[in-house]
Amino acid sequence: MNTRRISVSKSAAALLAAAVLSVCSTAHAKGDAECATMPDAAQLQKVVTEAHAKFKDVKEGKNADYIPILKTIPSELFGVVVATREGAMYGAGDVDYRFAIESVSKPFTAALVMQQYGGPQVIPQKIGVEPTGLPFNSKMALELYKDRSVNPLVNAGAIAAVSLVKSSSENDRWDKILTNLRDFAGGAELPLMDEVFKSEYETSWSNRGIANVLFNYGRLYSDPEEALRVYTKQCSVGISTKELAMMGATLANRGVNPKTGKRLLDEGSVPELLSIMLTAGFYDESGLWSFEAGLPSKTGVGGGIVSVVPGKFAIAAFSPRLNEAGNSVRAQKAIRYISGQLGADIFGPNPE
Repeated sequence: MNTRRISVSKSAAALLAAAVLSVCSTAHAKGDAECATMPDAAQLQKVVTEAHAKFKDVKEGKNADYIPILKTIPSELFGVVVATREGAMYGAGDVDYRFAIESVSKPFTAALVMQQYGGPQVIPQKIGVEPTGLPFNSKMALELYKDRSVNPLVNAGAIAAVSLVKSSSENDRWDKILTNLRDFAGGAELPLMDEVFKSEYETSWSNRGIANVLFNYGRLYSDPEEALRVYTKQCSVGISTKELAMMGATLANRGVNPKTGKRLLDEGSVPELLSIMLTAGFYDESGLWSFEAGLPSKTGVGGGIVSVVPGKFAIAAFSPRLNEAGNSVRAQKAIRYISGQLGADIFGPNPE
């Protein structure tokens, strides 16, 4: 693969995402310029089919084992989907299998917080936006970084984001978060996977410690145990690769769901969310992912990954086998391949 070394600050990433989004949005309206290079249906289906065939026999990695229920998911499952900003879908493999969304839920709850508080500035003010360079569940980051919660895509910042959701009760907090996830997925009836929730909540000693430390530092905005329970439910929502692709396509479509036409994130907030996904969406492999794929993305230990090509489409993939950083091996290979074949890297064409 032909790659280029990059060094990009949060503000620079936001400007890049905004520029790409602006160009494609204008071109979409005019039917010319950059978005004239949007691949046609046959090309999109071809590259998705190729990606699935190319990596379906990869045996690297293993299921997450620190959450007992995730060890039981069939490790050979593999689905790949591209969803365009118009809502067209192109898939291959196990695209309808529902898996635990886990940390892929985090940017969408961050989007809900942005909407409730009138813009993206609530995130740096109340949580933070810096990547940690540490594992997603790091407690050391709470002491190393002044912001404590660091950013909304690691566990500490995600628990803080849940605690920020404006609500009248724990049930109301959960209802708002679940409704938001369903809206991003185009109105799909995403279920709470009770066995996953029970398995995670009963073993959530690390996250409980994080919640309590944040509360002690004044960086948690609700009762710690309430925030932990709702956060764990959020991670235990069932999602298919098709539904996840639709969630990403909503961000590609400037915050409007392609299926329902419902605005879920103000257009002006989309670049800021994408910049956080670019710099922190792959945890401590985020720099490598930007280097290789150049796409704002979010990964989860359930095996799902969603990547956004601003103004054009989203790529989602799922496979349970993870590398040591907690990222799906097959899913990232498939997304990287599709990005390369389509020249989707936001920093410029990067063919395989």
